[in-house]
Amino acid sequence: MLSVELHSHSELSYDGRDPIELLLEQAEAVGLDALAITDHDEIDASLEAAAKAQKYGLVGIPGMEVSSAAGHILALGVEELIPAGKSFDETLDRIHEAEGIAVVPHPFQKSRHGVAPHVTREQLAEADAIEVYNSRLFTGRSNRQAEQFAREYDLPMTAGSDAHIAEMVGQAVTEVDAYHQSVDSILDAIVEGRTSVVGKRTPWFISIQQFSGGVKRRVASMLPW
Repeated sequence: MLSVELHSHSELSYDGRDPIELLLEQAEAVGLDALAITDHDEIDASLEAAAKAQKYGLVGIPGMEVSSAAGHILALGVEELIPAGKSFDETLDRIHEAEGIAVVPHPFQKSRHGVAPHVTREQLAEADAIEVYNSRLFTGRSNRQAEQFAREYDLPMTAGSDAHIAEMVGQAVTEVDAYHQSVDSILDAIVEGRTSVVGKRTPWFISIQQFSGGVKRRVASMLPW
């Protein structure tokens, strides 16, 4: 079983803080086997991290968090930018055309761009996997809804720290029963449902720090310096 972080953000995200080296160092320190950096509508940092991951004893999974018209979708295994603003269905098509897999994070949390309020249950079930444990949720209700949905539709389940600072990488991980320690083998195992989720909730005060820090960085990036 490989311990995999599938949902993290670098400084390239508008609400991220740290360079990829710190995320890679943290992933190595907590004993992860693979790391996906999934910046908001950006892919350059993820590609760079994937190229450097082996130096840290990690498999680097390229990817991004796409802002579809319905909400956020993780595109894992892609090496090209998936355009934002497309419909849920088209975003899934674009991810698959780029030979990636589509994982829906925090689908039932409307305040964090979850897609569930904006798509049918049948549409949501077209995703390759559902993130059923997101460590940044203040209550467990949305996670429970996601897990219930995944079980109802027999969908693969994943977890993610949704880390916006390096220290939180590895807070929630997906254990993947992959045949080989490689990107393709990990993604194939996820699609086939050979996963289990492990994690703990991000402390509330750190979640607030991540959120407030993200707001400050976003505002600063919009100022005409």
